[in-house]
Amino acid sequence: MYKILEKTSLNPTVSRMVIDAPRVAKKAQAGMFIILRVDDEGERIPLTISDFDKNIGTVTIIYQIVGATTHKLDRLNAGDCICDFVGPLGKPTELDGLKSVAVIGGGVGCAIALPTAKALHERGAKVHSVIGFRNKDLVILENEFCAVSDVCKLMTDDGSAGEKGLVTYALKSLIESGNVYDEVIAIGPLVMMKFVCKLTEQYGIKTVVSMNPIMIDGTGMCGGCRLTVGGEMKFACVDGPDFDGHKVDFDEAIERGRMYAEFEKHAYEKECNLLSKGGNA
Repeated sequence: MYKILEKTSLNPTVSRMVIDAPRVAKKAQAGMFIILRVDDEGERIPLTISDFDKNIGTVTIIYQIVGATTHKLDRLNAGDCICDFVGPLGKPTELDGLKSVAVIGGGVGCAIALPTAKALHERGAKVHSVIGFRNKDLVILENEFCAVSDVCKLMTDDGSAGEKGLVTYALKSLIESGNVYDEVIAIGPLVMMKFVCKLTEQYGIKTVVSMNPIMIDGTGMCGGCRLTVGGEMKFACVDGPDFDGHKVDFDEAIERGRMYAEFEKHAYEKECNLLSKGGNA
């Protein structure tokens, strides 16, 4: 059992937990993920490691309450325990040799982008971060990004916080202002990553994307995170989650992601109904 040391609500649908998991923390690196089960009857879900402290043995996860398992997870509080917490899994983000990087995060994807920005900052790289949200009520981790970035731009669709516009607007402005990047790292909704890659392709800037959003099982056994990269089939969880964004077939990945929407909605509604009746899923 893995004890929850801290729990914080970041916005109405996103929470952060700090977990006592010294063995996972010891080997954790930016870009890697864990698999957890809330209880011994629960499903396994992958969540990216948002932060870790090797000295005190903690791992931080940030999750969006969108399905049955994250709904059940969010019912736990500090002092409660998670049944299984396995990791770190996946390949760490490759950061060697990078001196100037633009890190782009969208929505809850910012939780995945933050450890990458932090790791680059600690290595002495120049970090320009762009984080985007639909509105001010959904903004998370702004202060944390500012602390590890030489430039940090906050964008909202409606202009209620930061600047009005998409992350691509801010990135294009940074590039056309003369900033030269060794690499752009983009993490967020598939549509966002697709258009970031279309933009950077015009300027010939290498772009790495995290395909964490399409992972389901986390071991490659379910096949749900299949994607086409450079004409070859890959699995996000075992071959990634990071890939060359200019080679990813985003349209295929977006279409496959829609296949599970109705199932996830049904599972979420079932969990909510059981909770309202005082039962367990």
